Amino acid sequence: MTGSASVPTAEVGQPLVELRDVQKYFGSLHVLQDINMSVARGEVVVVIGPSGSGKSTLCRTINRLEPIDSGTITLDGQPLPAEGRALARLRADVGMVFQAFNLFAHKTVLQNVTLGPMKAKGVKRAAAQEEAMRLLERVGVANQANKLPAQLSGGQQQRVAIARALAMKPKVMLFDEPTSALDPEMINEVLDVMTSLAKEGMTMVVVTHEMGFARRAAHRVIFMDDGRIVEEAAPEEFFTRPKSDRAKDFLSKILTH
Repeated sequence: MTGSASVPTAEVGQPLVELRDVQKYFGSLHVLQDINMSVARGEVVVVIGPSGSGKSTLCRTINRLEPIDSGTITLDGQPLPAEGRALARLRADVGMVFQAFNLFAHKTVLQNVTLGPMKAKGVKRAAAQEEAMRLLERVGVANQANKLPAQLSGGQQQRVAIARALAMKPKVMLFDEPTSALDPEMINEVLDVMTSLAKEGMTMVVVTHEMGFARRAAHRVIFMDDGRIVEEAAPEEFFTRPKSDRAKDFLSKILTH
């Protein structure tokens, strides 16, 4: 796999996430069809496609927020556990950033970031707070630590959500349309944080409509339509020489020339 020129520091290694022959139904609707993909350690994979193509469902199967009907998903060589403590441990290894932030409204920013490490990993409060402040500094919102989420802008809330996921020291980060609920001027402040994570070698699966981010930060673009992976390629190849008619049609509608 070739990395894009803009992410030179990421060392792409062995497969960390693997999906094989994955099928998923919602009733009679076949939302994931014959999905085969892998994400290497240190790789940034951006999943794009029209609304309703199965992108978010695919993302949510990787930490079993959505169970699959058949096929296999492995993380670091281990099959996803069905339930219980093993599943909780798995979710600690898979950071998730949602479209709608999902912060605890009644807890401060600092409490949101420290809660997971303290509850799930037994980290002592002082150590959890020290690490949380380091992460909040990293995403540019350390000065908001004692505020409640409602006192922050959407872009600030999403950066807190990223810090909260990073506090668990995950092996892979999943981003499910992390900028789609943001006002346009706030989008770049979140994408800048995500780009810096990519440059530092964080393994990432990103579902997004932000084509500039896909061009800049991805090692590989996966294009989905109607529950299937239609095409995958390095960003430069995908955006300049898409192979499938469906991808050509999609790009012609969203890219300004």
